[in-house]
Amino acid sequence: MPTRDKVVFLTYDDGAERDPRFVDMVRELRLPVSMFLTDSVAGPGYAHFARLRSVGAGLQNHTLDHAALRGLPYAGQRAEICGQQNKLKSRFGLRPRLFRPPYGAYDTTTLRAAADCGITAVVLWRASMGPTDLTYTHGSHRLRPGDIVAVDPDETSGPTLRERTARLLRQIQRQGLTVGRLENYL
Repeated sequence: MPTRDKVVFLTYDDGAERDPRFVDMVRELRLPVSMFLTDSVAGPGYAHFARLRSVGAGLQNHTLDHAALRGLPYAGQRAEICGQQNKLKSRFGLRPRLFRPPYGAYDTTTLRAAADCGITAVVLWRASMGPTDLTYTHGSHRLRPGDIVAVDPDETSGPTLRERTARLLRQIQRQGLTVGRLENYL
């Protein structure tokens, strides 16, 4: 994301991890994070995301069922995107403006369906935080101002979401950057 501000943006996908200490971290640090939620994953734990929202996290759209959208017909893509818009509206009273396609896979049909569902921006990422370190999709292997970082769900018994986020925050700070609120820049 083009910006002169020395900020990066922290995003979290799916909603599989429900670390209560992460909620405390977001509250204590006033950490601006964006959660891209998939209903089939996050749905059973929406109360956790209500707590995150109450401490300042942004809740955004990541489809109903985490389907790979590229190549699907318009009706299927629209159902995935608008369906999640409707779920988030009924659960939280909000209709997200931002959308992240599962796996980062989309096509022109996705863009049309997203726009028809009220989405104003499709959000991808350049850096990804795994269990222990950052990986990059392209460019230099260093965070740059405006980078969007996807904090991957950890399906192992590795570090908790709070621990991975703390590790990432130390890396961000060492590189002379801070965390910005994605929703304020899009």
